[in-house]
Amino acid sequence: MSEKIKITFPDGTHKEFDSGITGTQIAEGISRGLAKNALSISVNGEVWDLSRPIRTDAEIIIHTWDSLQGKSTYWHSSAHIMAEAIESNFPGTKFGIGPAIENGFYYDIDMGDHSLTAEDLKQLEDKMTELAKRDVPFERKEVSWDEAFEYFTKKGDQYKLELLNDFKGKQISMYHQGNFTDLCYGPHIPTTGKVKNVKLLSIAGAYWRGSEKNKMLQRIYGITFPTKQELDDYLFRIEEAKRRDHRKLGVELELFLLSPKVGGGLPIWLPKGTIIREALENFLRTEQRKRGYQSVVTPHIGNLQMYKTSGHYPYYKDSQFAPITMEDGEQFLLKPMNCPHHHQIYASKPRSYRDLPVRLAEFGTVYRYEQSGELNGLTRVRGFTQDDAHIYCAHDQLKDEIKRTVELTQFVFKTFNMQVTTRLSYRDEKNMDKYGGNAEYWDRAQKEIKEAADEMGLDYFIGVGEASFYGPKIDFMVKDAIGRTWQLGTVQVDYVMPERFELEYTGSDGLKHRPVIIHRAPFGSMERFVGLLIEHYAGEFPLWLAPVQAVVLPITDSQSEYAKSVVTKLQEKGLRIELDDRNEKIGYKIREHEMKKIPYMVVIGGKEIDSNTVSVRQHKKGDIGGMTVEQLIQRFSEENSVYSNTN
Repeated sequence: MSEKIKITFPDGTHKEFDSGITGTQIAEGISRGLAKNALSISVNGEVWDLSRPIRTDAEIIIHTWDSLQGKSTYWHSSAHIMAEAIESNFPGTKFGIGPAIENGFYYDIDMGDHSLTAEDLKQLEDKMTELAKRDVPFERKEVSWDEAFEYFTKKGDQYKLELLNDFKGKQISMYHQGNFTDLCYGPHIPTTGKVKNVKLLSIAGAYWRGSEKNKMLQRIYGITFPTKQELDDYLFRIEEAKRRDHRKLGVELELFLLSPKVGGGLPIWLPKGTIIREALENFLRTEQRKRGYQSVVTPHIGNLQMYKTSGHYPYYKDSQFAPITMEDGEQFLLKPMNCPHHHQIYASKPRSYRDLPVRLAEFGTVYRYEQSGELNGLTRVRGFTQDDAHIYCAHDQLKDEIKRTVELTQFVFKTFNMQVTTRLSYRDEKNMDKYGGNAEYWDRAQKEIKEAADEMGLDYFIGVGEASFYGPKIDFMVKDAIGRTWQLGTVQVDYVMPERFELEYTGSDGLKHRPVIIHRAPFGSMERFVGLLIEHYAGEFPLWLAPVQAVVLPITDSQSEYAKSVVTKLQEKGLRIELDDRNEKIGYKIREHEMKKIPYMVVIGGKEIDSNTVSVRQHKKGDIGGMTVEQLIQRFSEENSVYSNTN
């Protein structure tokens, strides 16, 4: 009689099966539809091939295309099909790594002297489609390290051999489909035939293993979908993303400057971009004051020992600029985090339980060393300003403070009409060495953020291994206007820093206690958030954020004096107004400012002077009629409130 195992399903129900049953067999037992659409299976939290035998009691989730894990499996398998196509069309190619990514997949390859062309990509797409149609299985084989080493030695693929060196002495898994075999942990979809609609998107350079000391490989990005409609929709979004690209619009709208003379990843804010940034800062400062925050300012550098105490150095050493050593031997570091500076403010005087919570907020500029290949406009930079805050509270205040910070973060994203998904980022119990603090505090913190999320009715998922080294956190994943997901705001619980910096307060019992710290940044960084906003709005900012809110256009020189008086009246109300009295035709000027995405144009001709009015045009809507200057001011006042977008 065969041994029985208990399989627990996502709804909590369970059933006994023979040991060795596969995910495919379980899916077939549920429904033919599920069996047809199943791509992979989670077994006790680990994603497997559907064909792998399950030999112990397990909690399972069967993944289809509708799940993130299903898409990841599908795209991982697509990368292997692409690799087989490359090897078929370009024999002798050597392969680095080929993972699934958020949208699609890539493979890093070494083709010697050959540089891929657009025509090569088209031929590879055709070959992938041909290979997928064979509908052959992805077969997993576990071999010894020596067997794997012998295989890739014979093949002459030094990149796979280098990867194998990281797993010396361990059992190795390899996957085979058709005429291609790869070193791979998995998982993969059952057969190649599920991959139907292929698009290879681009070619980029990538240093092997991310190090500038290594050879530059060619990276092919691609994406696949089960249906042509999904592929067409995705390609439309790609084109829309190009139209909205903040790097392109930032230049066209004169918002920011990236100059090699200043240095890569160090953006300069131009006057119009500075208006947007300052409007955002003023908006958040106003909300913070309502919620009891105190503003502080800290230096751009700090003593290296302070960052050693916090653990930021050497824990994040590879992503920091090198320490600055003075003649007397004292060492400083360009500030990678604002936290240690705020801890010094908290510790600068005795604290009582009556003082808590202490909420310190700063728009603090920090510096991280990003490799040049990773830099990207405003969204990946080396110097950026965080809307950082640290809340020092007693343990019994923690849950309420978490709720308040979550409420503020939600309010911020609602203001910009952004859809939000919430992730509770927990530690990985299998890799405890990467975290600071003691297990009891971690367990308590994870319990507190989950209770707060449940009580607030947040729609969340749990990300195991996504916590920072000093505590669990709540991450907010924001979806922009064209459906892309960005990780922005975070709320993080920290029991570690109070111990490291010996922070304390006197409790009602007269004894010394450690506070708990909440790290909080709704925007994340001003640079990244503005980059997202440019793309979210496609440069068509709401009135309160628009660098130029209206431009006044006299039709001829005879209306110039009246136009100037209108500009003055509007500017006296704090509105951002420009005058365009160039000797150009009015139609030309209207088209030009429409292209500049100016929210309003105020047109003035002889008729408007006679009636003491103005003619108003709104961006994308055209002529909205005549009105007095006072009526226009009232319209702007009502529209200019940030809260008009949230009610």
